[in-house]
Amino acid sequence: MASDDWKLTRTFPSSSGTVRWDRLGPPDGPPVVLLHGTPFSSYVWRAVARSLARDHQVFVWDMPGYGASEKAAGQDVSLAAQGRVLTELLGHWGLTEPLVVAHDFGGAVALRAHLLHAARYRALALVDPVALAPWGSPFFRLVREHAEVFEQLPPALHGALVREYVSSASSPGLHPAVLDRLVEPWLDDPGRPAFYRQIAQADQRHTDEIQGRYGEIGIPVLVCWGEDDTWIPVAKGRELAALVPGARFEPVTGAGHLVQEDAPAQLTAALLVFLQRQL
Repeated sequence: MASDDWKLTRTFPSSSGTVRWDRLGPPDGPPVVLLHGTPFSSYVWRAVARSLARDHQVFVWDMPGYGASEKAAGQDVSLAAQGRVLTELLGHWGLTEPLVVAHDFGGAVALRAHLLHAARYRALALVDPVALAPWGSPFFRLVREHAEVFEQLPPALHGALVREYVSSASSPGLHPAVLDRLVEPWLDDPGRPAFYRQIAQADQRHTDEIQGRYGEIGIPVLVCWGEDDTWIPVAKGRELAALVPGARFEPVTGAGHLVQEDAPAQLTAALLVFLQRQL
């Protein structure tokens, strides 16, 4: 799968809609599951996934309501729903203790699945995760409170809004072709309402439920954070690492919130060292 033709070829009928997923690397390699954040998709992991796939069996997926997965009116795409879907997928894939790497909203999904649904991991790497209150930028909160108004925007204005929002996740700036690909899933008829739906359902209570339990995590944990993240300050990363017993904190220089795009080599190197220590 070249960078310009990232495609998920398999499907799974989850409790929140059809999930598109795929597997890279040797089938006998140690399994690694990658989770994306919002408003992104597995596409952000393409460089890291291909690097890890040299020695690992890498599972990538688009959450329901995101990327190439199903988007439907009335769909439950909340953190609670996504945590259940991850647990379902791990069962479908037959994975009992995979290595898990999760970004942004996906971090909360991985943490909920582990702490609330007894999903077992060999180790967990969190990359700029949504994990500690308070979270949500002023823009994010504005859209969440008035999603039904934003849904009425003409397509051109909607597209401009999404492009500006996604662009702000990068510190050095995104390549135009990458920005186009990240924005594309939100521009068609199912995608426009889905963009506002996922924001409207992003409720901090879903991390409040688990924040007090981070001290119970008994597996190796790595917390990576872009030092130039304007969506979630790097101080939150240090705070999170201090709450998880034995967690290691790894700052990534020159990277904003989308560390996978801003510093893929640095992030991959940190992940490889961490993952190899667990084998």
